[in-house]
Amino acid sequence: MEYRFLGRTGLQVSALCFGTQTFGWGADERTAHAMLDRFVDAGGNFLDSADSYNQGQSETIVGTWLKSRKNRDHLVIATKVFFPTGPGPNDRGLSRKHLLTAVEGSLRRLQTDYIDLYQMHCWDAATPLEETLETLNDLVRSGKVRYIGASNFTPSQLDRALMLSRFHGWARVECLQPEYSLLVRSPEWELLPLCRAEGVGVIPWSPLAGGWLTGKYRKGQPIPPESRAGRRDRFEDLPEQRATEQAWEVIETLVEVAREVEKTPSQVALNWLLQQPGVTAPIFGARTIEQLEENLGAVGWKLSSEHVKRLSDVSSIPWPSPYSFIARYTRERPGKEPLAP
Repeated sequence: MEYRFLGRTGLQVSALCFGTQTFGWGADERTAHAMLDRFVDAGGNFLDSADSYNQGQSETIVGTWLKSRKNRDHLVIATKVFFPTGPGPNDRGLSRKHLLTAVEGSLRRLQTDYIDLYQMHCWDAATPLEETLETLNDLVRSGKVRYIGASNFTPSQLDRALMLSRFHGWARVECLQPEYSLLVRSPEWELLPLCRAEGVGVIPWSPLAGGWLTGKYRKGQPIPPESRAGRRDRFEDLPEQRATEQAWEVIETLVEVAREVEKTPSQVALNWLLQQPGVTAPIFGARTIEQLEENLGAVGWKLSSEHVKRLSDVSSIPWPSPYSFIARYTRERPGKEPLAP
């Protein structure tokens, strides 16, 4: 397993992050524990959860595993806060009240006295950002949290958070968790360049686009009713990102490349992400040991530059204005990142 620094920090994490969203609905405790054992045996040390995953069951299952294996300090445990965890008006969001209550709940379920990476699960338009960041800074200073991160922030929201932390001398966002995959390329317009410029780590969620990049969905073939895409009452895939003509073209190219390199489509899609500038570790999920083993096969090798370009070309999307205008006049400094997307 390869290890990478998380942004500008000295924290080293495995190049694959095991997302535990399936724990409690797609994988029972016994299966989840077996998968966690295998992930660690393969060199993985980075786990991601959230207090809202399956009414806290995801964190609880990770916590019972941590207690039984007694390996807490060898791992990097990330979790998130924002979405509802109860019926009350203050059982959600990023207010000081909810953050201080939520972190105690996560610590209790995870059976640990600190969280390595505590992430704002989504932008909270109802709470002043200063209130949120100051509270997170207090949690870092108290030792209950080591680093803070964000997920589902726009470029301007992330930039504002970084500036406020710099101005006040608070602990800053060290990691961003955006949706990013061969079917979702828009983070490349501004989010990823901002993260590279500011030294913010990037851990993409849904790197396999909810299963669309596994090769199990093919044009002209019915979607299996038991699949994630088939259970539309539980997972509502965005139509502009799935089942479009371009998406089918991306999938066909992905399958062709996978055949050529003798890997699975999932492994190729994850490996493509691992080679994108600024990406630290894609977050993959699994419901079975077999799925876990397949995803672990995404590391230890590299797609050729020709294959990376082929996949990038087929999945590229037109830049809107002003990105398209800027790109026409972008100059590059030798040895530096382009000045524009």
